[in-house]
Amino acid sequence: MNVVITGASAGIGRATARAFAARGARIGLIARNAEALEAARAEVEARGGQGIVAIADVADADAVERAAQTIEDAFGPIDVWVNNAMTSVLGRIVDITPDEFRRVTEVTYLGVVYGTLAALKRMQPHNRGVIVQVGSTLAYRGIPLQAPYCAAKHAIQGFHDSLLCELRHDRSKVRVCMVHLPAINTPQFRWIRNHMPRKPRPFGTIYEPEVAAEAIVRASENPKREVNVSWGTTRAIIANSFIPGLLDRYLGHIGFNGQQSDEREPESRADNLYAPVPGDAGVHGVFSDEAKSR
Repeated sequence: MNVVITGASAGIGRATARAFAARGARIGLIARNAEALEAARAEVEARGGQGIVAIADVADADAVERAAQTIEDAFGPIDVWVNNAMTSVLGRIVDITPDEFRRVTEVTYLGVVYGTLAALKRMQPHNRGVIVQVGSTLAYRGIPLQAPYCAAKHAIQGFHDSLLCELRHDRSKVRVCMVHLPAINTPQFRWIRNHMPRKPRPFGTIYEPEVAAEAIVRASENPKREVNVSWGTTRAIIANSFIPGLLDRYLGHIGFNGQQSDEREPESRADNLYAPVPGDAGVHGVFSDEAKSR
């Protein structure tokens, strides 16, 4: 099986690469951080898979296309494409700049569009393959302080619906599944740009990246329209359909403190909005003492 994963250098993407490698997959690893990608490739090969590194910013459609071609040239036809890359900015809408909104949209939403186009270009001629879009509870329910990210995930959901309709119309055997995740303990909370006074933290019940990775792998093996990971994700999506106004008040009350730890944020901390943070952060964030592994 030939798999492509965007955002493969850390967090959910890295955990997903490990999970596919355990199944003997050949994996194309796409991200911006060369050092972390090489570490991911070594992990893939140690677990019984094969890996190839393709450095690309998913906000650049040409770079995504070149990465896809590099991977296809090395491994042959692509069976599974996982759109996972993301970035975010934590802050009030009035404090986030237009350029920050643009950048989050380009990476988190348009990165999915560009990855999907690259995957379809290679899957449609063979009339097979699976595209997995990594979604979120926030694709259905926006929360305070994450407007750019929530909007991008909402956009992915609309794109997903449109793509499903077109594939059905064409009677295509290319499948697409959107996997909606809860809060995950990834390194992103050390990296995202932060306009708030305290350090970011996941909102709600936290799960380890391996939970997300297993759901993504299962979705590639048995693709459904959508998969909700955890009862909390399903509960939030259903609640937003019936009591959105109540959720507005509830989230307005708890959403600010719920996304900030007790530690002050250093003013000089680097973020990954425009360039990767150097080093290899691995799979897990700093919340493993709270995160659930099932």
